[in-house]
Order: sequence, then C-alpha cells, then structure tokens
Amino acid sequence: MKRHANRFLIEVDNLSLSYRIAHNQAKSLRETLINFAKRESILTHHTALDGVSFSLSEGETLAVLGRNGAGKSTLLKCLARVLPPTKGRVVTRGVVAPLIELGAGFHPDLTGRENAILYGTILGRSSRVMQTRIDDIAAWSGLGKFIDLPIRTYSSGMLGRLSFAVATDEAPDILMVDEVLSVGDAEFQGRSKARMETIMRESACMVLVTHNLALVRELATRAILIDNGKITASGNPDNVVKKYESSLES
Repeated sequence: MKRHANRFLIEVDNLSLSYRIAHNQAKSLRETLINFAKRESILTHHTALDGVSFSLSEGETLAVLGRNGAGKSTLLKCLARVLPPTKGRVVTRGVVAPLIELGAGFHPDLTGRENAILYGTILGRSSRVMQTRIDDIAAWSGLGKFIDLPIRTYSSGMLGRLSFAVATDEAPDILMVDEVLSVGDAEFQGRSKARMETIMRESACMVLVTHNLALVRELATRAILIDNGKITASGNPDNVVKKYESSLES
C-alpha cells in the first residue's frame, strides 16, 4: 500500500548554500587585531550549492552525479537537515534514513549493540523496539560476536554494515545513500542492493550519491549532474551518465 499517494516525498526549491572561508587566519587575539587594522584578514565566500531545484515521488530513485567537490554530499546533508540552506527551501515527508557519513554519531567506547540502539532512537524508533530488533540487525550485518565489542575495534567496513543494517531495518519513506554500497564484501553489497530494491517496492524513494555508473543505470529512475554546485543535466539516467562521462574526458 502506498503511504504518500500522489505526493512528493522530497521538494527542493532554489536551494543554495554558501559559507565563508577565512584566509591569513591569526593565531592570537593580538594578531587578529593587527590583521584587521592592516586589512589582512580576508573572508571569501564559497558557494557549495547554487539554485538547486527538483522533486521526488515515491517509488523513484534519484542518482546524484558529479566530480569530487561538486556539491553532491552537501546536497544530501541539506536534505537530511544536517546543514541549513543559505537560501531556498527543502521539504521532506515521512521517515528519513540518511546513510551519509557512516558511523557519524557513534561513540567509540560503546559496543555495536549499544550504538545500534542509540542510532535507531535517533532515527525515531523507540528503544524498546530497538531492543527487540538488535539480534536480527546483528545477524543481518554479519557482525556476529563483534556486536558486543566497542566500535573503536571496528573496521570502516564493519561500521558501514552496522549503519546500513540499522537504518534499513525498518523501511523508511526516504533513503539517502552516499557511497554506502561500496562497503563490505561482494556478498554484503549484493544483500544491501537487494534490501534497497525491497524498500523501493514498498513505495519509498531514494537519493543515491555514487561513482558506480553501472549501479546508476541499474537502480536509478532519474539522475542529476552537479557541477560547481549547479545542476547541469537532469533526466534519463543513461543520458546523464553519458554527459558525466564526457565531462570527465574534457
């Protein structure tokens, strides 16, 4: 059954984000005052996103392509409310599961079990529900006995598997993925892909940032290409991938 019939789950309208970069940064208050008097403290503005607009309905998967530093991950952070936009509007409807910075917010001295329960509550689930789900989460992630060890002992792949297992244990309305499918071995990547396909069949939508162009062609229903914070191509995934490949050759 569709959960948000005939509604956009994501609406982005003229989204812009910029921040200031300080040059000739002083190391003390005295240097700050001297630089200010000499006008040597220079602030420049960097625009990470510039007038980005799109909408996404249930059942759609949007692939976001672009070179490193183009603004792809910044866009996901704005959608996940991690970064507030400088201008424009972002609307999301339903339960959001952001898989952006794997392990972000995890406490290194807490066990995988404890961190999973904490992460689940941050995603809006009750701690009681998480207590009942944790064994299944541990089994699906393949962590086994490591679930009760501090996560400072985990590899980046283990962190990624745990994050993904928790975020997708309950099908969200909006799944945001930033290169998560590159973690783990081939078997885990295959199971991750299958789980995301299941989520899509349950009428969620997904925003996928990846450099895996074969995956884009396979999973995405639409794609956008970002260059210097602006959308330079949008539409059919094959067409956008071709334009991205051409830009890499130039």
